[in-house]
Amino acid sequence: MMDPAASHRFFFELVSPPEEKLDLARAALAIALPGYPRLDTERCVEKIATLAARVERRAGEERNAFRLVVAMNLVLFTEEGFRGNSDDYYDPRNSFLNEVLDRKTGIPITLSVLYMEVARRAGLSLQGVGFPGHFLVKCPAEETADELVIDPFHRGEVTPAGEFASWVRERHGKRLAFHPGLLDAVSKRQILQRMLNNLKGMYLKQADYRSCLAVVERLPILDPDSLSEMRACLASFVDPLALLPVTAPVL
Repeated sequence: MMDPAASHRFFFELVSPPEEKLDLARAALAIALPGYPRLDTERCVEKIATLAARVERRAGEERNAFRLVVAMNLVLFTEEGFRGNSDDYYDPRNSFLNEVLDRKTGIPITLSVLYMEVARRAGLSLQGVGFPGHFLVKCPAEETADELVIDPFHRGEVTPAGEFASWVRERHGKRLAFHPGLLDAVSKRQILQRMLNNLKGMYLKQADYRSCLAVVERLPILDPDSLSEMRACLASFVDPLALLPVTAPVL
């Protein structure tokens, strides 16, 4: 069992390495530790590795990016049944990678993290795309003739980057104008920061201040500039009543 101070240090150690050495899966799993102090992160990593081994077998010996993407979608969505949780989108459990692995449902960013980490272990390097309101994954052009945009929330739906403007128009109409920057890759630290911000918003909506505090205190580790935002957030809910025991959230 990991106490709050130890889980905080553990998260700090995991996100301290440079981008190329930062282990996204383990860092994402560490986000869950305040609510799951007995979480066996290595068991979860083993699950991801097992999925990757199955993808490799499905892709065959003459594997390339296309074969690996097809194999990824077959293993994760057809065989394992991972899916986007449209029915209860704002359930905090959707934001914890361990819960996604166990329940096989999540939101775009956690399903994308799973997708990226399975792909990496299977030999395919993918990048996260911080599309507004709906996180995506892309396969860089050096891997294929054209960049492929992948939507793990919708069973790994694949759209060539050249057709992405149509994808945006179909889903957002005139509310969002397409521009190439929508497909910019984001760093692993930015992915983790977005995961934490998602959780912060969910907990504030539920007035679950204790859980929110465990999230907010990790944000400055990733982005020191967020200290002022952290102070403002704390000021919005710190009062004597908030310090009284509260019913633990169902996680």
